[in-house]
Amino acid sequence: MTQQQKPVAVAIMGPTASGKTAAALAIARNHPVEIISVDSALVYREMDIGTAKPSSQELASVPHHLIDIIDPLESYSVAQFSSDTIRLVGEIAARGRLPLLVGGTMMYFKGLTDGLDDLPTADPDLRARIEEDAARTGWPAMHAKLAALDPATAARLAPNDAQRINRALEIIELSGKPMSELLARRAKPELPFELVSFALEPSDRAVLHERIATRFDQMLGSSDDSGIVAEVARLRARGDLNPNLPSMRCVGYRQSWEYLDGRIDRAQLRETGIIATRQLAKRQLTWLRSMPERIVIDCLGPDPARPILEYLAGLQQ
Repeated sequence: MTQQQKPVAVAIMGPTASGKTAAALAIARNHPVEIISVDSALVYREMDIGTAKPSSQELASVPHHLIDIIDPLESYSVAQFSSDTIRLVGEIAARGRLPLLVGGTMMYFKGLTDGLDDLPTADPDLRARIEEDAARTGWPAMHAKLAALDPATAARLAPNDAQRINRALEIIELSGKPMSELLARRAKPELPFELVSFALEPSDRAVLHERIATRFDQMLGSSDDSGIVAEVARLRARGDLNPNLPSMRCVGYRQSWEYLDGRIDRAQLRETGIIATRQLAKRQLTWLRSMPERIVIDCLGPDPARPILEYLAGLQQ
Protein backbone atom coordinates (compact mmCIF):
# COMPACT_ATOMS: atom_id res chain seq x y z
CA MET A 1 0.00 0.00 0.00
CA THR A 2 1.49 3.35 -0.99
CA GLN A 3 1.42 6.53 1.10
CA GLN A 4 -1.32 7.96 -1.16
CA GLN A 5 -3.54 4.93 -0.56
CA LYS A 6 -3.31 5.11 3.20
CA PRO A 7 -6.32 6.52 5.03
CA VAL A 8 -5.83 9.93 6.62
CA ALA A 9 -6.31 10.58 10.33
CA VAL A 10 -6.17 14.04 11.89
CA ALA A 11 -4.76 14.71 15.35
CA ILE A 12 -5.83 17.69 17.45
CA MET A 13 -3.26 18.01 20.22
CA GLY A 14 -2.76 20.66 22.84
CA PRO A 15 -2.35 21.45 26.53
CA THR A 16 -5.22 21.29 28.96
CA ALA A 17 -7.84 24.05 28.53
CA SER A 18 -6.70 24.82 24.96
CA GLY A 19 -10.10 24.08 23.44
CA LYS A 20 -9.42 20.72 21.80
CA THR A 21 -12.93 19.33 22.39
CA ALA A 22 -14.61 22.48 21.06
CA ALA A 23 -12.45 22.39 17.92
CA ALA A 24 -13.21 18.70 17.36
CA LEU A 25 -16.95 19.23 17.73
CA ALA A 26 -16.80 22.17 15.30
CA ILE A 27 -15.18 19.88 12.74
CA ALA A 28 -17.78 17.19 13.45
CA ARG A 29 -20.53 19.64 12.52
CA ASN A 30 -18.99 19.97 9.05
CA HIS A 31 -17.58 16.52 8.31
CA PRO A 32 -18.49 12.89 9.03
CA VAL A 33 -15.97 12.08 11.75
CA GLU A 34 -15.45 9.79 14.72
CA ILE A 35 -13.36 10.95 17.66
CA ILE A 36 -10.65 8.82 19.25
CA SER A 37 -9.81 10.21 22.69
CA VAL A 38 -6.08 10.60 23.38
CA ASP A 39 -6.45 11.21 27.10
CA SER A 40 -5.14 8.99 29.89
CA ALA A 41 -7.82 10.26 32.32
CA LEU A 42 -10.88 9.97 30.08
CA VAL A 43 -10.42 6.21 29.87
CA TYR A 44 -11.76 5.87 33.42
CA ARG A 45 -15.39 5.33 34.29
CA GLU A 46 -16.91 7.26 37.23
CA MET A 47 -14.38 10.09 36.68
CA ASP A 48 -16.28 12.81 34.86
CA ILE A 49 -15.88 16.19 36.56
CA GLY A 50 -12.14 16.25 37.21
CA THR A 51 -11.33 14.91 33.75
CA ALA A 52 -13.48 17.52 31.98
CA LYS A 53 -15.16 14.62 30.20
CA PRO A 54 -17.39 15.67 27.28
CA SER A 55 -21.02 16.01 28.28
CA SER A 56 -23.60 13.34 27.46
CA GLN A 57 -24.95 15.64 24.73
CA GLU A 58 -21.47 16.05 23.22
CA LEU A 59 -20.82 12.31 23.38
CA ALA A 60 -24.14 11.67 21.68
CA SER A 61 -23.52 14.21 18.92
CA VAL A 62 -20.59 12.31 17.37
CA PRO A 63 -19.18 8.79 17.94
CA HIS A 64 -16.42 8.79 20.58
CA HIS A 65 -13.91 6.04 21.34
CA LEU A 66 -11.57 5.21 24.27
CA ILE A 67 -13.73 7.05 26.82
CA ASP A 68 -15.14 5.19 29.87
CA ILE A 69 -13.43 1.94 28.90
CA ILE A 70 -11.84 0.84 32.21
CA ASP A 71 -12.49 0.99 35.95
CA PRO A 72 -10.38 3.37 38.10
CA LEU A 73 -8.85 0.29 39.73
CA GLU A 74 -7.36 -0.76 36.38
CA SER A 75 -4.56 0.67 34.26
CA TYR A 76 -4.26 1.44 30.55
CA SER A 77 -0.87 1.44 28.84
CA VAL A 78 0.64 3.25 25.89
CA ALA A 79 0.86 -0.12 24.13
CA GLN A 80 -2.87 -0.70 24.62
CA PHE A 81 -3.63 2.78 23.32
CA SER A 82 -1.50 2.30 20.21
CA SER A 83 -3.06 -1.08 19.43
CA ASP A 84 -6.60 0.20 20.00
CA THR A 85 -6.02 3.35 17.96
CA ILE A 86 -4.54 1.55 14.94
CA ARG A 87 -7.54 -0.79 14.96
CA LEU A 88 -10.05 2.05 15.38
CA VAL A 89 -8.55 4.20 12.63
CA GLY A 90 -8.94 1.31 10.20
CA GLU A 91 -12.53 0.66 11.26
CA ILE A 92 -13.52 4.35 11.10
CA ALA A 93 -11.91 4.82 7.68
CA ALA A 94 -13.71 1.71 6.43
CA ARG A 95 -16.98 3.36 7.43
CA GLY A 96 -16.10 6.33 5.21
CA ARG A 97 -15.52 8.68 8.13
CA LEU A 98 -12.53 10.74 9.24
CA PRO A 99 -10.71 9.55 12.39
CA LEU A 100 -10.02 12.51 14.70
CA LEU A 101 -7.42 11.83 17.42
CA VAL A 102 -8.17 14.41 20.11
CA GLY A 103 -6.38 14.90 23.41
CA GLY A 104 -3.41 16.02 25.42
CA THR A 105 -1.69 12.83 26.60
CA MET A 106 1.51 13.36 24.66
CA MET A 107 2.97 10.02 25.75
CA TYR A 108 0.15 8.34 23.81
CA PHE A 109 0.87 10.41 20.70
CA LYS A 110 4.62 9.75 20.94
CA GLY A 111 4.09 6.04 21.51
CA LEU A 112 1.85 5.85 18.47
CA THR A 113 4.12 7.78 16.11
CA ASP A 114 7.60 6.96 17.44
CA GLY A 115 7.04 3.38 18.52
CA LEU A 116 6.84 1.50 21.79
CA ASP A 117 9.79 1.00 24.07
CA ASP A 118 11.15 -2.37 25.08
CA LEU A 119 11.13 -1.65 28.80
CA PRO A 120 10.65 -4.34 31.44
CA THR A 121 7.21 -4.69 32.96
CA ALA A 122 6.57 -3.25 36.41
CA ASP A 123 7.64 -5.16 39.50
CA PRO A 124 5.33 -4.20 42.41
CA ASP A 125 7.72 -5.53 45.08
CA LEU A 126 10.70 -3.65 43.67
CA ARG A 127 8.61 -0.51 43.25
CA ALA A 128 7.50 -0.73 46.90
CA ARG A 129 11.11 -1.11 48.02
CA ILE A 130 12.15 1.99 46.06
CA GLU A 131 9.28 3.90 47.68
CA GLU A 132 10.51 2.76 51.11
CA ASP A 133 13.99 4.08 50.29
CA ALA A 134 12.45 7.36 49.18
CA ALA A 135 10.46 7.61 52.41
CA ARG A 136 13.77 7.48 54.32
CA THR A 137 15.91 9.71 52.12
CA GLY A 138 13.45 11.82 50.10
CA TRP A 139 12.78 11.88 46.36
CA PRO A 140 15.45 14.53 45.64
CA ALA A 141 18.03 12.07 46.99
CA MET A 142 16.56 9.33 44.80
CA HIS A 143 16.75 11.75 41.87
CA ALA A 144 20.44 12.28 42.64
CA LYS A 145 20.93 8.51 42.66
CA LEU A 146 19.24 8.30 39.26
CA ALA A 147 21.44 11.13 37.93
CA ALA A 148 24.51 9.03 38.74
CA LEU A 149 23.08 5.97 36.96
CA ASP A 150 21.15 7.56 34.08
CA PRO A 151 21.98 11.28 33.73
CA ALA A 152 19.97 11.68 30.51
CA THR A 153 16.75 10.51 32.12
CA ALA A 154 17.37 12.41 35.36
CA ALA A 155 17.92 15.63 33.41
CA ARG A 156 14.34 15.61 32.13
CA LEU A 157 12.71 14.75 35.47
CA ALA A 158 11.94 17.08 38.36
CA PRO A 159 13.57 16.08 41.69
CA ASN A 160 10.13 15.37 43.19
CA ASP A 161 8.66 13.48 40.23
CA ALA A 162 8.19 10.37 42.36
CA GLN A 163 6.34 8.23 39.81
CA ARG A 164 8.86 8.65 36.99
CA ILE A 165 11.97 8.51 39.20
CA ASN A 166 10.68 5.28 40.68
CA ARG A 167 10.06 3.81 37.23
CA ALA A 168 13.50 4.83 35.95
CA LEU A 169 15.27 3.26 38.95
CA GLU A 170 13.09 0.16 38.62
CA ILE A 171 14.10 -0.23 34.96
CA ILE A 172 17.80 0.03 35.81
CA GLU A 173 17.55 -2.67 38.47
CA LEU A 174 15.44 -4.99 36.30
CA SER A 175 17.37 -4.61 33.05
CA GLY A 176 20.83 -3.54 34.16
CA LYS A 177 20.64 -0.72 31.62
CA PRO A 178 19.58 2.94 31.86
CA MET A 179 16.15 3.82 30.55
CA SER A 180 17.61 6.38 28.13
CA GLU A 181 19.65 3.63 26.44
CA LEU A 182 16.63 1.35 26.07
CA LEU A 183 14.52 4.17 24.66
CA ALA A 184 17.22 5.04 22.13
CA ARG A 185 16.90 1.55 20.65
CA ARG A 186 13.21 2.06 19.90
CA ALA A 187 12.35 1.55 16.23
CA LYS A 188 10.04 4.08 14.61
CA PRO A 189 6.98 2.25 13.24
CA GLU A 190 5.31 2.70 9.89
CA LEU A 191 1.68 3.46 10.64
CA PRO A 192 -1.01 2.00 8.37
CA PHE A 193 -2.46 5.51 8.02
CA GLU A 194 -1.22 9.01 7.39
CA LEU A 195 -1.43 11.17 10.52
CA VAL A 196 -1.69 14.95 10.10
CA SER A 197 -1.13 16.66 13.45
CA PHE A 198 -2.47 20.05 14.50
CA ALA A 199 -1.42 21.57 17.83
CA LEU A 200 -3.52 24.14 19.66
CA GLU A 201 -0.93 26.25 21.48
CA PRO A 202 -1.34 29.61 23.27
CA SER A 203 0.20 32.80 21.90
CA ASP A 204 -0.02 34.14 25.48
CA ARG A 205 0.56 31.57 28.21
CA ALA A 206 -0.89 33.90 30.85
CA VAL A 207 -4.28 33.68 29.15
CA LEU A 208 -4.07 29.88 29.19
CA HIS A 209 -3.27 30.07 32.91
CA GLU A 210 -6.42 32.14 33.42
CA ARG A 211 -8.45 29.54 31.53
CA ILE A 212 -6.97 26.81 33.71
CA ALA A 213 -7.91 28.65 36.90
CA THR A 214 -11.44 29.28 35.65
CA ARG A 215 -11.92 25.67 34.67
CA PHE A 216 -10.57 24.36 37.97
CA ASP A 217 -12.97 26.64 39.84
CA GLN A 218 -15.81 25.19 37.77
CA MET A 219 -14.67 21.68 38.63
CA LEU A 220 -14.38 22.59 42.31
CA GLY A 221 -17.91 23.95 42.47
CA SER A 222 -19.37 26.02 45.26
CA SER A 223 -19.23 23.39 48.02
CA ASP A 224 -17.94 19.95 48.92
CA ASP A 225 -21.33 18.50 48.06
CA SER A 226 -20.74 19.19 44.38
CA GLY A 227 -17.85 19.19 41.96
CA ILE A 228 -14.68 17.16 42.06
CA VAL A 229 -14.59 16.82 45.87
CA ALA A 230 -17.95 15.04 45.85
CA GLU A 231 -16.79 12.90 42.94
CA VAL A 232 -13.63 11.82 44.76
CA ALA A 233 -15.63 11.20 47.96
CA ARG A 234 -17.86 8.79 46.03
CA LEU A 235 -14.82 7.03 44.61
CA ARG A 236 -13.22 6.73 48.06
CA ALA A 237 -16.45 5.29 49.43
CA ARG A 238 -16.01 2.26 47.15
CA GLY A 239 -13.27 1.10 49.51
CA ASP A 240 -11.05 -0.49 46.87
CA LEU A 241 -9.19 2.57 45.58
CA ASN A 242 -6.09 4.26 46.98
CA PRO A 243 -4.14 7.44 46.17
CA ASN A 244 -1.25 5.53 44.56
CA LEU A 245 -3.34 4.23 41.66
CA PRO A 246 -2.75 5.93 38.28
CA SER A 247 -6.40 7.03 38.22
CA MET A 248 -6.18 8.75 41.59
CA ARG A 249 -2.88 10.41 40.68
CA CYS A 250 -4.64 12.40 37.96
CA VAL A 251 -4.45 16.16 38.46
CA GLY A 252 -7.27 17.33 40.71
CA TYR A 253 -8.00 13.87 42.06
CA ARG A 254 -4.72 13.64 43.97
CA GLN A 255 -5.30 17.06 45.57
CA SER A 256 -8.95 16.28 46.36
CA TRP A 257 -7.89 13.03 48.05
CA GLU A 258 -5.43 15.01 50.22
CA TYR A 259 -8.21 17.47 51.08
CA LEU A 260 -10.56 14.68 52.12
CA ASP A 261 -7.73 13.23 54.24
CA GLY A 262 -7.58 16.58 56.05
CA ARG A 263 -4.02 17.27 54.92
CA ILE A 264 -4.92 20.51 53.14
CA ASP A 265 -7.81 22.97 53.41
CA ARG A 266 -10.12 24.05 50.61
CA ALA A 267 -8.04 27.12 49.73
CA GLN A 268 -4.94 24.93 49.46
CA LEU A 269 -6.89 22.43 47.37
CA ARG A 270 -7.71 25.19 44.90
CA GLU A 271 -4.17 26.57 44.90
CA THR A 272 -2.36 23.24 44.54
CA GLY A 273 -4.87 22.02 41.96
CA ILE A 274 -4.38 25.06 39.75
CA ILE A 275 -0.59 24.90 40.14
CA ALA A 276 -0.54 21.19 39.25
CA THR A 277 -2.73 21.82 36.18
CA ARG A 278 -0.45 24.64 35.02
CA GLN A 279 2.56 22.35 35.46
CA LEU A 280 0.77 19.71 33.40
CA ALA A 281 0.17 22.28 30.65
CA LYS A 282 3.84 23.24 30.73
CA ARG A 283 4.89 19.59 30.30
CA GLN A 284 2.40 19.16 27.46
CA LEU A 285 3.81 22.20 25.65
CA THR A 286 7.35 20.87 26.13
CA TRP A 287 6.28 17.57 24.53
CA LEU A 288 4.66 19.45 21.66
CA ARG A 289 7.84 21.38 20.91
CA SER A 290 9.56 18.02 20.35
CA MET A 291 7.12 17.26 17.52
CA PRO A 292 8.40 19.28 14.55
CA GLU A 293 5.85 17.76 12.17
CA ARG A 294 2.92 19.43 13.96
CA ILE A 295 0.97 22.35 12.45
CA VAL A 296 0.62 25.01 15.15
CA ILE A 297 -2.65 26.89 15.65
CA ASP A 298 -3.12 29.70 18.16
CA CYS A 299 -5.70 28.29 20.58
CA LEU A 300 -6.52 31.85 21.65
CA GLY A 301 -7.50 32.91 18.13
CA PRO A 302 -11.10 33.59 17.09
CA ASP A 303 -11.61 30.26 15.29
CA PRO A 304 -8.99 27.58 16.05
CA ALA A 305 -10.91 24.98 14.04
CA ARG A 306 -10.73 26.97 10.79
CA PRO A 307 -7.21 25.89 9.66
CA ILE A 308 -8.20 22.26 10.18
CA LEU A 309 -11.43 22.73 8.23
CA GLU A 310 -9.48 24.41 5.42
CA TYR A 311 -7.07 21.45 5.33
CA LEU A 312 -9.97 19.01 5.13
CA ALA A 313 -11.58 21.06 2.37
CA GLY A 314 -8.36 20.72 0.40
CA LEU A 315 -8.45 16.94 0.78
CA GLN A 316 -11.86 16.82 -0.87
CA GLN A 317 -10.80 18.77 -3.95
